[in-house]
Amino acid sequence: MPSISWPTGGAGVPDFVAHKAIAFYSGLRAPDVPAGIDVMNPYRDDRALGYVRRFLEKFYSDDKPRVLVLGINPGRFGAGVTGVTFTDPVALADPCGIPNHLPKRRELSSEFVYEVVDRMGGVSSFFGRFFLSAVCPLGFTRGGRNLNYYDDRSLLRSVDPFIVATLKRQIEIAGRRDVAIILGRKNALHLGNRFFGSVEVLDHPRYVLQYRRRRKEEYLKRYEEVLGAAAL
Repeated sequence: MPSISWPTGGAGVPDFVAHKAIAFYSGLRAPDVPAGIDVMNPYRDDRALGYVRRFLEKFYSDDKPRVLVLGINPGRFGAGVTGVTFTDPVALADPCGIPNHLPKRRELSSEFVYEVVDRMGGVSSFFGRFFLSAVCPLGFTRGGRNLNYYDDRSLLRSVDPFIVATLKRQIEIAGRRDVAIILGRKNALHLGNRFFGSVEVLDHPRYVLQYRRRRKEEYLKRYEEVLGAAAL
């Protein structure tokens, strides 16, 4: 895979997290994947990229380091639509305060994450400490259904160089490599700890709401505990 580079803001442009992240997302190009698998790249859509830009400028217009919180890869009804990790159109509008004309369909992971955000002081407080993203910043589908990057061995082999290159860049954007939060046990297993001083692993939000909803309060408290400690 050829080397990847992203444009910078240029002379006179503040080196804010927002500017680095906008350059990163707008510069993403799909890696080669096996036949029968499609790549979701919401950042090729001007409308989605506009939402991403507004989100980043609202919450990341400073140079303060954040803790990376890494999901798996975008899904069809969350970041695959809005471009903002773990943020469906409903959450993008409220509580993030970014109006949009997307279908107001909820997505399980987004529902859970924004409960965590609310419990940790709301969007300004949360995004001032954390940078939500994904181990693989582009998503995949097969037969119209979501596909995790690790669900298919040939896909994993194909995208591993892309993951490594983009993750290194995301670490530079967030500014902290002493600790990271990985969401999803399989996600953490495949990522390992190649990049950070320490890694904390939490069960994925979709897993919690799909299979452990009765224990949601327990998981919310665990998220608060782990994220709060990492942000110190």
